Amino acid sequence: MKKLVFYMLMMVLSISYASAQAKADIKFDKTTHDFGTFSENNPIVSCTFTFKNIGDAPLVIHQAVASCGCTVPEYTQEPILPGKSGTVKVTYNGTGKYPGHFKKSITLRTNAKTEMMRLFVEGDMTAKDAK
Repeated sequence: MKKLVFYMLMMVLSISYASAQAKADIKFDKTTHDFGTFSENNPIVSCTFTFKNIGDAPLVIHQAVASCGCTVPEYTQEPILPGKSGTVKVTYNGTGKYPGHFKKSITLRTNAKTEMMRLFVEGDMTAKDAK
């Protein structure tokens, strides 16, 4: 019985210690970007999302995955120190895609308090012969 109480106490203390550790936290200036209307004549558009580490530990982006191959994310690779900023650049390539409205997502996996978050890009691509 004493061993059980001891192990339970150790488990509670371990969980308390783990939750008190410093954590990174990420805050974006915006999480959605609207490209508006652009022509199929110039089907490649880009935007940059800026974020800041508002936590107490270095922030690391482990992975950025787009919802399809027409959207490519590029992100700050090195750890972002507390109080510093980084970027995620998203490029949409509409070459060969059907004109019209699109909405794509980029899923980020980080070591922040919120380990996974999504960014969105959307817009309307008009046909080449549209005026």
